[in-house]
Amino acid sequence: MIPWSRFVEIVRGHQRFVLTAHIRPDGDSLGSETAMIGILEALGKDVSVCNAFPVPANLQFLDPGGKLRRLGVDVSAEQLADREVLIVLDTTAWAQLGAMAEVIKGLHALKVVIDHHVSGDDLGAELFKDVEAEATGRLMVVAADALGVQLTPQIATAAYVALATDTGWFRFASTTADTLRLAARLVDAGAVPDQLYRQIYENDSHARLQLIGRALGRTQVEVGGRLISTWITQDDFAATGAVPSDSEDIINMTLAVRGTQMAVILVEQATGGCKASLRSRCDVDCSRIAEAFGGGGHRRAAGAFFPEPLEVAREKILAAVRAAM
Repeated sequence: MIPWSRFVEIVRGHQRFVLTAHIRPDGDSLGSETAMIGILEALGKDVSVCNAFPVPANLQFLDPGGKLRRLGVDVSAEQLADREVLIVLDTTAWAQLGAMAEVIKGLHALKVVIDHHVSGDDLGAELFKDVEAEATGRLMVVAADALGVQLTPQIATAAYVALATDTGWFRFASTTADTLRLAARLVDAGAVPDQLYRQIYENDSHARLQLIGRALGRTQVEVGGRLISTWITQDDFAATGAVPSDSEDIINMTLAVRGTQMAVILVEQATGGCKASLRSRCDVDCSRIAEAFGGGGHRRAAGAFFPEPLEVAREKILAAVRAAM
């Protein structure tokens, strides 16, 4: 059980907060971040945000006021020196924090993590973690309730985005009756599902469509049709004009192939190496495979970074998945 009374004590006892989330941001991380901004500001707190990434185009609507600031672009590490509390959202892994990792290590602020992922590192923080939660966005609502903060349309919208995107718009196995009850509560509080879906999923650039075509066009199926895999190179990004965030959710599209139970996608990184993502709808635990390579995540969805060239990493991760299947 999360000790929410302790979280309330921390929030009530401090005034200046800074929030951060993981690199390669998704709807849960940014939705949770913007929901927490609303919660803390409702209590009159001074809230800053410092991330090690730009906000993806399809999620920029969450931040009309430009509060999601970028390290080294909008804010410097020195400007965070007066923060009393740092809250890390939706990750407990140093590797997922990018350039913010060194900043966090140097901060004298009280450190807090709110997360729902199974694996993680010791960030030297107080943990408020629920691995049974389908999204960190759920924990934002629980935090608001614990603090006595009413769900405004802004908070509800951000939490709904977090909840809906991390459950695949309520189609993943993590979706329960409680998930749908929470979604209904957020709609009652002002979230508008059809508008949010259009903003996130029906707002693609032509470049992303071309990237999707390249990735789906080279899919390979093996293990009797149960395993599907693909990859994206830096040449693909250059040829299509797509950006890294455009690769989001492509792995879930591959599972639309009849008979597939596991999916793997590798995305070559501009700074070298590649990121592998895994999805499972069978007994294989993605988090265990990812942890073997220094990554982590959930049973059904996880990822890891490989410093090796794509082809080397691809053979390593596929060999591990084949063995697990």
